[in-house]
Amino acid sequence: MTLTKPITMQKEDTQITTTQHLPTTTSSAATTTTTAKKLTLIPLIFLIYFEVAGGPYGEEPAVQAAGPLFAILGFLIFPFIWSIPEALITAELSTSFPGNGGFVIWADSAFGPFFGSLMGTWKFLSGVINIAAFPALCIDYLKRIFPIFSSGLPRTLAILISTLLLSFLNYLGLAIVGYFAVALGIISLAPFIIMSLIAIPQIKPHRWISLGQSGVEKDWNLFFNTLFWNLNFWDNVSTMAGEVNNPRKTFPLALFFAVIFTCLGYIIPLVAVTGAVAVDQNQWETGFMADAGQMIAGKWVKIWIEIGAVMSAVGLFEAQLSSSAYQILGMADLAFLPSFFGARSKWFNTPWVGILVSTAIALCVSYMSYTDIVASANFLYSLGMLLEFASFLWLRRKMPQKKRPYKVPLSMPFLVVMCLIPSGFLVYIMVIANKVVYLGFTCDILSEFGSAKMMPFEMNDRKKIGLGLTGFGVFFSFLGIIFFFDKGLLAMGNILFFSGVTLTIGLKSSAQFFMKRSNFKGTISFGIGFFLVIIGWPILGMIVEAYGFVVLFSGFWPTLAVFLQKIPVLGWLFQQPFVRSLFDRYRGKRVPV
Repeated sequence: MTLTKPITMQKEDTQITTTQHLPTTTSSAATTTTTAKKLTLIPLIFLIYFEVAGGPYGEEPAVQAAGPLFAILGFLIFPFIWSIPEALITAELSTSFPGNGGFVIWADSAFGPFFGSLMGTWKFLSGVINIAAFPALCIDYLKRIFPIFSSGLPRTLAILISTLLLSFLNYLGLAIVGYFAVALGIISLAPFIIMSLIAIPQIKPHRWISLGQSGVEKDWNLFFNTLFWNLNFWDNVSTMAGEVNNPRKTFPLALFFAVIFTCLGYIIPLVAVTGAVAVDQNQWETGFMADAGQMIAGKWVKIWIEIGAVMSAVGLFEAQLSSSAYQILGMADLAFLPSFFGARSKWFNTPWVGILVSTAIALCVSYMSYTDIVASANFLYSLGMLLEFASFLWLRRKMPQKKRPYKVPLSMPFLVVMCLIPSGFLVYIMVIANKVVYLGFTCDILSEFGSAKMMPFEMNDRKKIGLGLTGFGVFFSFLGIIFFFDKGLLAMGNILFFSGVTLTIGLKSSAQFFMKRSNFKGTISFGIGFFLVIIGWPILGMIVEAYGFVVLFSGFWPTLAVFLQKIPVLGWLFQQPFVRSLFDRYRGKRVPV
């Protein structure tokens, strides 16, 4: 499998990539694509709505972190500096490159296959991690009515069963998911409209200008992560552009109405509740809106909001799973993944392999807390968005005569400013706002190491992120080997692995580690192997890499083993006595960094 850029027509003003005619993965898919029902305007609006928001569920931590005034200002101002620019870029590029794959096509068209692969890796992982947030959010609301779901086996089973059932619903077809999203949106928003109307006589405007309780320290990391997570992912719908009826006209309209719908859905209940209810600021945790509904209108509203939360979580899950599954389909059509990943169902014309892969990865992180999932999805998504902004600007310069059914009505200098402001926020999210834990289960890993005195090295959030990326790198490399040394998967695995190792041990320590005299053989072998994989000799490259890997990273086996033991299903294998005994020889040894 080679990474090849889609063939482009020579005439500049009619330049259309072959990806516009996607999907063309298999013969069976090709015969069903022409008769498959396409998404129309109304279902697309609600799918975008659920890609981004799904209702004001999950906005409560913004008040807990910074108080009512900053929360209100955040949800008023942030759409103008983030949501609207992202939606405008999505509208222009989706109508210019209307094929499944979305942002992967954009990065590939702008900078080539390598950056298309990077974009696909970052956005896919952020998407599937984001999927895991919705069952967790749903259970957080349900446990207020049924405390049995608070922890333990009942919570685990609830997340597992709900995830599998919802994935099957996605398998039935995108048109069904779209109309289902319309019904879910109405049901989930209705109690907030009623609560906001009932709250009007109880509102005391002075509560809106409260900066928070005295003695409660502001958590800006949680505040900005909450805003970002609740108002991003506008571009995810682009991966389904090939499934939309007349996307050049439908996409801009759908995005316009979805932006208005989403912003009002957040700000109106927030203003109503903060003005009508006076409670301890620390009570504003995920799920508090249901309690506020009971305080304002009675228990029946609380129950309705709880039911609405479940419906919202279902809609969020379905929309995001559709996006991730069709991204895999698009990447297979672009030859970034083996053609097997582009397989469609013979009965429903849905990307069943994409749905299966996305669901499996989501289950692996579904037991993380809601806050942890928010932080991890934000970090990976930020990397992809920086590349997306760069792709947008470069395509404007690279293809000025390309036909753009919708074009952001700004000249290049203003477009640069439009992209720089949200880019600065992205850098803040990735570099500064790292106190929200990226992968909660890495805390368990380190606690096990600490209790066994296996590695006396201090863990911080940067290292937690690094461990997570390293784990995903190993996963994609293993998947690449399974698919007959597929170049695209192996390249993704190498990129993630290098990124994870660098974050885990630090840039300076990484340089010292690879340049140690005792590691020269491993460094040279690993580097040559990586180069061979990139240029298209994956089998030889992996053989050389394997030698370098053993020389360099044998001291990390215990860390990796405990990491794998925390993954559902796969962890059971690594917890078996005969496997654990293989790592006993390293107990008491230091990690070699």
